[in-house]
Amino acid sequence: MKALRTPDARFADLPDFPFAPHYVEIDGLRQHYVDEGPRDAAPVLMLHGEPTWSYLYRKMIPPVVAAGHRVVAPDLIGFGKSDKPASIDDYSYQRHVDWLVAFIERLDLTGITLFCQDWGSLIGLRIAAEHPERFARIVVGNGILPTAEAPVPFAFKLWRAFAVHSPWFPIGKIVNTGCRDKLSPAEIAAYDAPFPSDAYKAGTRAFPRLVPTDRDDPAVPANRAAWARLGQWQKPFLCAFGAGDPILGHADKPLIAHVPGAKGQPHQRLRGSHFIQEDQGPALAKAIVDLIAATPTV
Repeated sequence: MKALRTPDARFADLPDFPFAPHYVEIDGLRQHYVDEGPRDAAPVLMLHGEPTWSYLYRKMIPPVVAAGHRVVAPDLIGFGKSDKPASIDDYSYQRHVDWLVAFIERLDLTGITLFCQDWGSLIGLRIAAEHPERFARIVVGNGILPTAEAPVPFAFKLWRAFAVHSPWFPIGKIVNTGCRDKLSPAEIAAYDAPFPSDAYKAGTRAFPRLVPTDRDDPAVPANRAAWARLGQWQKPFLCAFGAGDPILGHADKPLIAHVPGAKGQPHQRLRGSHFIQEDQGPALAKAIVDLIAATPTV
């Protein structure tokens, strides 16, 4: 597998991102992660999605750490400071799950509070359902676990076609479009930083087409099994969604109805769009901290 590595110079002087880099090798690929706060504290695992990286969590990491918690925010393989397999065919849903399971096992993360959004939820909810012994609670923001049973929104079909076929794929501008509060030019540049050229964007191009929307998709059986396990999840489960998201703005409803641990939780529908971490980062951090304080043992 040919993989590309973004030069470190691309990440110099990013606004509001002072966090030291950490790396682990997974299947011969270097994976980057942020690791802030006391190492002996139970981790809050923050998973980004498409086409972002751990920079997305810069507004959430400091307040969660200030509350005494450890935050681990990896860059998925193909994103951020992590290595980027060069072929779009190098990416699959299962491979992303396997890479992240290996990451969690390598760091031996337990007692995890998961925060997941977008593809972070497609991967994170699968893993939490399959490895519940490592997870203490879950917070979802603008995410879901697709099982190819619900209709596919037209807006998503347009996005998938654009990702696959458009010769122009401007990462920073794409992220900006998914924010209610628009990014500064420096922040847009920070989202562009991992991708010096189109050759580095195979992972970003792959994700939309990997969403299992057809019943014969190879990911569907495992996702349906994970969905069934989430139907027995008794641990705390909280939704904090950006109501202005045109694709996932109402995806909290089936999660809240399905997961037993969601009953009685202070679910939130926030003033924001798809990248709710940008629009409501401090509010999401408070929701995480409050949930941990309200459920100290699970």
